[in-house]
Amino acid sequence: MRDLDGFLAHLRSIFAVTVQDAREIIAAFHREMEAGLKGEESSLKMIPSFVGPPRGTEKGDCLVLDLGGTNIRVLAVALDGKGNASVSAVSRFVIPENLMGGPGDALFNHLADCLRSFFEQHGSGRQRPGDLAFTFSFPVEQHSLVAGKLINWTKKFTAAGVVGRDVVALLAAALARRRLGFIKVASLANDTVGTLVAGAYADPSCDLGVILGTGTNACYPEQAAKIRKCPEPGASGVMIVNIEWGGFSQLPRNVYDQELDGASPNAGRQWLEKMVAGMYLGEIARRIIVDMMTRGLLFRGTDPAVFSSPYMLQTEHLSRLARGADFYADFGLPEIAETDRQTLREICLLVASRSARIAGAAIAAVVTWQDATIARNHTVAIDGSLFEKYPEYQYYIMAMLEELFGIRAKRIKLALVKDGSGIGSAIIGAMAVAARTGNGSDGGCREISYPDRQSD
Repeated sequence: MRDLDGFLAHLRSIFAVTVQDAREIIAAFHREMEAGLKGEESSLKMIPSFVGPPRGTEKGDCLVLDLGGTNIRVLAVALDGKGNASVSAVSRFVIPENLMGGPGDALFNHLADCLRSFFEQHGSGRQRPGDLAFTFSFPVEQHSLVAGKLINWTKKFTAAGVVGRDVVALLAAALARRRLGFIKVASLANDTVGTLVAGAYADPSCDLGVILGTGTNACYPEQAAKIRKCPEPGASGVMIVNIEWGGFSQLPRNVYDQELDGASPNAGRQWLEKMVAGMYLGEIARRIIVDMMTRGLLFRGTDPAVFSSPYMLQTEHLSRLARGADFYADFGLPEIAETDRQTLREICLLVASRSARIAGAAIAAVVTWQDATIARNHTVAIDGSLFEKYPEYQYYIMAMLEELFGIRAKRIKLALVKDGSGIGSAIIGAMAVAARTGNGSDGGCREISYPDRQSD
């Protein structure tokens, strides 16, 4: 028991994020933000989105194609021009793993097939031109609102022939191959930018968008004059910047982080994401469990091979423990000692709370970049299953903010924005069409109807 207590104390130490740690993260974050905005070397890409804040008067019926971490969604979104948005139809599709790592053309063909399936599921009609808002949740160097080259894949994606190419052009080619060329991409946006726009559409105090799900990222509105690498300031003089904070590298990593990184397909990159995002938390916990089993501190007499497969333990398993349930039977461990149960719960707590506290420090960095003394109210629009569903995750973030800012932390509101990436992308599409057609911010997307089957 003494050896176990000592090892748990060691784990608490290497997974701790103290207030001093957070202040150092904030200072480093600000340095990386400044360098990234200037186009200098930085682990924060600070990508111009070519999107300004919404006015809340955008309206229309918009079609959205949303490529996320493990799923594709096609949504029909209705905007009423009064800050309200509703999803009138949605289809969800799981992305087969062979498409994540296969030829890029096959992945984009699948995206087009998902659009076709959406039309078939939700009705068809006469063919007419139409506008599509495209949410693409990976680092893209945007050259305009309808053009952007993939910088690198993240999460589990490695599809060949896409990095360095314009993803809008790839989608347009796939639509043409599938005889859906009547659909035209009106806008390209990151899911994080969409989340901020969705939040700001309803709440003008919203000035930070965050994804905390399979992956993690953030964006905020920046004065265009500070975005040195962007040639187009935008009509309002303010442009949303996609931080790509998953790549932030100024973080202390422990041995489990280093092992996970070394075994990943993107070793040496996405440090913050690998310590915070839902894709990785279960794997960090699994590596701790295997280490403790090897040392004879956990599941004594059980072969560590039971937990030998990478990523077999998922964040959902950790969440079940945090809710008071368990996952032991899933791994052939129906009966375990109470000491082991308590140890597993602590492992999960350490991994999840560190994730949330790092996220809290990163949120604090972006808020104080905009408002050093937190003199005004800030709403943080957050989408993602980690934030929404993991027990106490929101509490851990707020605890970090309160430790940093005291009573001023009450000026920072964390707001869950469900379907933020899809709704926000629809708003961006409406803004783009309005600008293109000269209808002002009140314009919207043109309706898309699927052609009659005989026209295929």
